[in-house]
Amino acid sequence: MTRTKRAFDLVGAGLGVVLLAPLLALLALLVKAEDGGPVLFKQERVGYRGRRFRIWKFRTMVPDAERRGLPLTVGRDPRVTRIGAWMRRQKLDELPQLFNVLFGDMSLVGPRPDVPRYVALYRAPERRVLELVPGMTDEASIRYLGESTLLAASPDPEPYYLEVIAPEKIRLSLEYAARATVWTDLLMIIGTLRHLYWARAGTELPAALGRADPAVDPRSLTR
Repeated sequence: MTRTKRAFDLVGAGLGVVLLAPLLALLALLVKAEDGGPVLFKQERVGYRGRRFRIWKFRTMVPDAERRGLPLTVGRDPRVTRIGAWMRRQKLDELPQLFNVLFGDMSLVGPRPDVPRYVALYRAPERRVLELVPGMTDEASIRYLGESTLLAASPDPEPYYLEVIAPEKIRLSLEYAARATVWTDLLMIIGTLRHLYWARAGTELPAALGRADPAVDPRSLTR
């Protein structure tokens, strides 16, 4: 990571934490009030050059969710709480990752970090993504905002994720990284916010915003 990008991350994440402090406090109270469980969800992910770290999110599932199913969230997953479902739709559960950015585990813009279980299955071309600092959003994140819906349409979600979604997301992340600058990172953050706005409005995204549909129908995947 260049010094300029790191400075951009520190300023952006720092401002985000300060400006969003009231919202962060409110979300923490809502999570706690729903079932009395932990406010934060921490999970091991694989970051830059294979270094493992703990990613932080507001908890959106029942406390023992990891023992009840896959690391993936598929469609209307029964493990997701009522407040959790709302936060996931708005992507508000990701806001604690601003602290991951401040601590240097992540960047504001970069490929989403995966769990060790899935990284261990990456093929050689896909492992190139580990040369990038993971981030809160990037081109692949925008293209796959509806990932859980795609997984729900597949007869076997985990293989579909590993064989179709993950390789395509990695390809998009590597393509973006090859041309990334602080300016393109800023535009990516703005683009993410615009996509989330249209998603909340329940409106089809204008073509100019660049939403792309995955090339492979999940129903065509064989086990």
